[in-house]
Amino acid sequence: MNRTAIEKAVALIAESRWPVAFTGAGASVESGIPDFRSASGLWLRFDPLEYGTIGAFRKNPRKIWSMLEELLAMTEAQPNPGHAALARMEEWGFLKGIITQNIDGLHQKAGSRNVVEFHGTLDRLVCIGCGRTYRTSGTLEEIPPACRACSRILKPDVVFFDEPIPRAVIEAADKMINRADLVMVAGTSCNVMPAATIPLRIREAGGQVIEINPEPVLSGLASVVIRGSFAGAMLEIASGLKAHRPGR
Repeated sequence: MNRTAIEKAVALIAESRWPVAFTGAGASVESGIPDFRSASGLWLRFDPLEYGTIGAFRKNPRKIWSMLEELLAMTEAQPNPGHAALARMEEWGFLKGIITQNIDGLHQKAGSRNVVEFHGTLDRLVCIGCGRTYRTSGTLEEIPPACRACSRILKPDVVFFDEPIPRAVIEAADKMINRADLVMVAGTSCNVMPAATIPLRIREAGGQVIEINPEPVLSGLASVVIRGSFAGAMLEIASGLKAHRPGR
C-alpha cells in the first residue's frame, strides 16, 4: 500500500471539518460476504431482473424468498477490521457519518452511530400490504414470513431495483452530503444510481475525495487514490489519525 497516499489521506482527514465515508460491497468482502456481481455473487446465480424487482416479488413472493433466504445469511456476518477502524474514527471525531449502499448492518455492528443505509437493511422486514415493520431476528420461524396484522408476505426492508429510494433516506443523505467537505469512497465501483452521484456532488461543492479500492474507478475525481483492501487501508488511516486526536 502506498505510504505517501496514506499519509496524504490522513492529513486531509485531520484538516477536514466534516469528513464522511461512502461505502459499497467491497467493504464487506473481508467479512465473508461476496460482492453481488462477483464470481460467487448472488446475481450470477439469480437473474436480478427475475429476482430483484418489487414487481417480481408482488407477482410471486414465494419464488423470490428462495433467493431472499440465502441473502439473509448476511445477517450472520461479523464486522471486519475496516468497519472497526471507521467506528474508531467517528469516536475520535475524524468522521461525522457514513452513507452505505450495503444492507448488512456491519457498520452499526462495529460501533458506527451515524449511518445512512441508502439501500435499506436486512435487519428489518416490512409488509407489502399494510406497511407494518418487524425485526428480522425472531420473525423467520416460517419461510416466507407473514404479517401478523394482515397475513400478507413480508419482504426485507431493502430497495429493490425498480423501487425508489425512500424520501426520508434521501433527506438524511442530503443533509450529510451538503455538510461534507471530504468523502472517503471505499469498496464501491460507483455504478449504481442515484448513489453513484454522491462523490461527485461533494467534489463539485469543493470537497476532497479519497478513493480506496483495489482498482481505482474515480479517475480524475479523487485527490488521493489508495489501491488496496478496505480493511487494510482503513487500519492504516486510523493508525495515522491517532497522533491527531484532540488532547494528544
